Amino acid sequence: MAIVATPWMGRRDVVTALSAAATSLILPPLPGQAQSALSPTPRQTEGPYYPRDWQGDADNDLVVVQGETAKAVGQVVHVQGRVLDLSGQPVAGAAVEIWQCDARGVYRHPRDEGPGRRHDSGFQGRGRMLADGGGRYRFRTIRPVAYGTRTPHIHFKVALPAGRSLITQMYVFGEPLNARDGVLNGIRDPRQRDSVIVRLEPADRLEAGAMTATFDIVVG
Repeated sequence: MAIVATPWMGRRDVVTALSAAATSLILPPLPGQAQSALSPTPRQTEGPYYPRDWQGDADNDLVVVQGETAKAVGQVVHVQGRVLDLSGQPVAGAAVEIWQCDARGVYRHPRDEGPGRRHDSGFQGRGRMLADGGGRYRFRTIRPVAYGTRTPHIHFKVALPAGRSLITQMYVFGEPLNARDGVLNGIRDPRQRDSVIVRLEPADRLEAGAMTATFDIVVG
């Protein structure tokens, strides 16, 4: 189903339509999830660039920033998934945050900006939302890029209603730097390592030229 923005549709209307389409198209149930325990998503480093500023526009659409005329540079990716417990049951109300560098490899963070290194003002850089009753979350962002020795990745932080939290990272299947990334390969269990590497698939039915990725997060 194509989502076409009309002149009367505001930004929130478009995001709502995209989110509804994403949920109906690409969030199938996990087979046999109630019968067997799942492996927990591995914990990873928060990194030096966790967002300092959550004021202003920090919703789940990172591609368009309120007050900016241009949208983010980069290929749009719709990332969605579920927050699950070890038995495969959804965790409702979990707060999900993401942050990543822009298409130039610069984070929205004062320690990563400086002369000649300015963050893309059209890219939100960080976003957050609450998982719904089925544990589902979704973000509209850009395809992550490599910088320095790091392979492309998106940082995730999941805060559970009970007060515990999990920090991890999502990686892209097929990226050449995956084999040499120290943080990714610090996950010794191959199954856990594979669980944070996701495939990007064409998502023209959602948005022309966009990609989609499904990343379920299992909290122990």
